[in-house]
Amino acid sequence: MKLLNRFPPIVLILVSIVCVNAGAAFAKHLFTSYGALGTVFLRVFFAALVLWIWARPRWRELTTTGWRTTLLFAFALAAMNASYYMALDRLPLGLAVTIEFVGPLSIALWQSHRLLDTIWVLLAAAGIALLNPLSGVLDPIGIGFALAAGFFWGSYIVLGQRLGGTLPGQQGLALAMAAAALMLVPVGAVPAAPVVTDGFWLMVAIAVALLSSVIPYTLEIEALRRMPTRLFGILMSLEPAVAALMGLLILGEALNGKQVIAIALVMAASYGAMRFARASNKPNDAS
Repeated sequence: MKLLNRFPPIVLILVSIVCVNAGAAFAKHLFTSYGALGTVFLRVFFAALVLWIWARPRWRELTTTGWRTTLLFAFALAAMNASYYMALDRLPLGLAVTIEFVGPLSIALWQSHRLLDTIWVLLAAAGIALLNPLSGVLDPIGIGFALAAGFFWGSYIVLGQRLGGTLPGQQGLALAMAAAALMLVPVGAVPAAPVVTDGFWLMVAIAVALLSSVIPYTLEIEALRRMPTRLFGILMSLEPAVAALMGLLILGEALNGKQVIAIALVMAASYGAMRFARASNKPNDAS
């Protein structure tokens, strides 16, 4: 979109992070009535509907390679959201995002070729470690789902950059979102069905879809066209801090001293990545 081109990719990522975590916090209110999988289906379905009407993807123009990239991205998208919501159903928002962050952090480390870049990754990792409680019993199934979400988040980053070259504008994302919604039908359609009889929760579900999927994914795909995946991964180190903040503001999850220190560490790492990123770094070829 020409409008999004006016904003630096870093700004797009920051707005995306705030939106997706606010949406996740609001989504937890839907779990009681529709379950985690029903909620994730509602999120992806309504996001796909909005994006399809908006972008009107010309899917007939896709090449065989384009279809392969789109379907792989759709699978990563569906699996990432499903496993994340299953983790969120068992863990606090800040902790679920912290564990999930192993995905983008691994991408950032894998893409790094300088000692300075490694310093930012290690600094962010220190903050993430502090966000994890050092005592208490954690749901092992929730941790497993969060780790799975992190793996698919890393796949989303790599495939998202390639998706930008399949169709112009947001058409590739709209097509992938529709495919992801279809993939989630077997596990989420039945528990989500009762939402059509409740106007209030229907509007909440649509709002969650906009905050959690339409806005952030649109911004991230656009940003990935103009920045390397390594830098994208490091910038996402803000995610646990923002998640903890949304948990406090929306869900009433209080922050302790260690979490405040962790927020400072990940923010310092993200600032360092933005301030000292090499100007010569360019996104990988998306073709």
